[in-house]
Amino acid sequence: MKPFVLLATRPEDVPADEEYALFLRYSGLDERDLIRVRLEAEPMPRFDLDELSGIFVGGGPFNASDPWKSAVQRRVEAEFAALLDEVVKRDFPFLGACYGIGTLGAHQGAVIDSTYREPVSVIEVDRTPEGRADPLLAGLPDRFTAFVGHKEAVSQLPASATLLARGEGCPVQMFRVGVNVYATQFHPELDVEGITTRIHAYADHGYFAADELELTLGAVRRLPVTHTGRILSAFVERYAR
Repeated sequence: MKPFVLLATRPEDVPADEEYALFLRYSGLDERDLIRVRLEAEPMPRFDLDELSGIFVGGGPFNASDPWKSAVQRRVEAEFAALLDEVVKRDFPFLGACYGIGTLGAHQGAVIDSTYREPVSVIEVDRTPEGRADPLLAGLPDRFTAFVGHKEAVSQLPASATLLARGEGCPVQMFRVGVNVYATQFHPELDVEGITTRIHAYADHGYFAADELELTLGAVRRLPVTHTGRILSAFVERYAR
């Protein structure tokens, strides 16, 4: 099988390593078949898409709507723009989670801002009619729970995008460009332990107030999250070659 790639941007080793482990677990891949590239630490390699099965993008500290961007963030954004030129042109399998929705959204001309920022929590997500017909969401209930926590979101989709899932507080939770290029606002890779690690790791990063740690830890246990990992395994099952 040709490998998949996980493009990551987390500078903190513990949540970065746990993110990789969670992608491995829910995708069903092993380390040989999921190549991780930490873009915050090194430039993006030049990928030959003919030698890959697909591309995942994890979350991270960068936001498309940040008013000030470091040299590293500007480099990463330029690398993603070039990669997505080829990915979208070829309709190559791509699944961007969290930061991935910002990269793909920005590339397609979506409006991305803080209008629908989401506190760290569990939300209920509804499949759209198009989502009910999409193979990555096959087998999921029409309403499922997911972990979120974001400072920005897509507030207006471009005409090139198909909305697959929506939330009450954030309308765009998942969309598709073409047939094979996907992005999610929620985190399909997370479980309770994983989001707990991130809550502690990013306690002073502005996702919640300093006195809201326990409240936030309770919010991610409000409802069980049991279906979203299936999206990663469905992606692998569909595109492994």
